[in-house]
Amino acid sequence: MRAKDFAELILLGAIWGASFMLMRAAVPEFGVFALVEVRAIGAALCLLPLVWLKKQGRDLFANWRHLFVVGLLNTAVPFSLYNYALGHIDSSLGAILNATAPMFGILVAWLYLRDHIGRWSVLGMLVGFTGVVVISFDQKTSESASLLPVFAALGAAICYAIAASYMKKHLSHAKPFAVAAGSQILAAAMLLPFAMWYLPTEMPSYNAWIAASILSIVCTGLAYVMYFDLIAKVGTSSAISVGYLIPMFGIFWGVLILDESLSFKQLFGAGLILLGVVLATNAIQLLRRKKVGAEMI
Repeated sequence: MRAKDFAELILLGAIWGASFMLMRAAVPEFGVFALVEVRAIGAALCLLPLVWLKKQGRDLFANWRHLFVVGLLNTAVPFSLYNYALGHIDSSLGAILNATAPMFGILVAWLYLRDHIGRWSVLGMLVGFTGVVVISFDQKTSESASLLPVFAALGAAICYAIAASYMKKHLSHAKPFAVAAGSQILAAAMLLPFAMWYLPTEMPSYNAWIAASILSIVCTGLAYVMYFDLIAKVGTSSAISVGYLIPMFGIFWGVLILDESLSFKQLFGAGLILLGVVLATNAIQLLRRKKVGAEMI
């Protein structure tokens, strides 16, 4: 991977890590559904010109039924669940729980696509889920705390995992910007009635609008463009490694901007989750193969 591509990967991790901080800042004023609506519409407006420039409109219309499912599972439901969760837990904890998505992805792929699960993957899932239990126990024993936001964040991660397998099975032939834009448009359409019903009673503040706009344009629209650009330049296996950076940047932004802090149990649980993801996704073996390949060259 070239230094330029590596820098783009780091920047993408920082952008997606910041999304949790921005959701926590905006959701108290927008509400759960209105914030998702703003985010999805803004992202669609950013992506539609690329669909036109890349001449991918035919894929958007031809696959609308599958894009409806992806919009539901990859945007509408998980964004709503995260908005609810981050109204009650710190953004750093939300970013940590988001790291469980690759582990759930392996489990869903085994159930839905009949993919093979190796011993390291099983061990990784056990370690990662142990980390979730540690964090959940800490949340349960904290004052004024509830497990429901934790379960909501985990539910969002499961939705991402299901959506990934669904796209692999039904949309692997479709063009990427058509998938990204179409899913955002359909997510906005299906959530519009909820957003209208639960409109905020007061106009959100200037700061809340800024947070929502960055969340929509940068963390969703621009981030999709960067992600697909990385896939084209360095391959899928390297691009998805951004998932390891998101929790670290989520913690960084939460501590730096929102003055959040993590308890020892949360940090310990976070370490177990990240270790579990590394084991489950076979990251160590992949790094060894790349090192051997480089030495052979």
